[in-house]
Amino acid sequence: MLYQLAADGLLAIHFGFLLFVVLGGLLVLWRPWLVWVHVPALLWGTIVSLLGWICPLTPLENHYRRLAGEVGYDSSFIGHYIAPVVYPGGLTRELQLFAGFSLPLWNLLVYGLVLWRWRCWTRDPEGGRTSRQP
Repeated sequence: MLYQLAADGLLAIHFGFLLFVVLGGLLVLWRPWLVWVHVPALLWGTIVSLLGWICPLTPLENHYRRLAGEVGYDSSFIGHYIAPVVYPGGLTRELQLFAGFSLPLWNLLVYGLVLWRWRCWTRDPEGGRTSRQP
């Protein structure tokens, strides 16, 4: 039971991290200091996707699943849990590369919005700085 909870907890953390990698830039609009957490997470997610690596959380989750008497899985977290939902035909290397290139492009757009918003809120109409907060 404890091993199953550990595996399920890792699954939840893994999924939360994946969501943060994809959508964390939007959180930066709300809390700008999150940029210091999101950018390294985004870089990690991009590198893992582009190089076809398996996140270290995947083998750890499998380890706890096996200790709980369950069967682990051979693919990555995304390949096992996310791909069947998002890509019903399976996660191919081409789709993995697409995800790897899409992550930074999507987040460049989001960070462009963050910078635009920051500039709008930190300058008054005469062009000087102001202390207004978004």
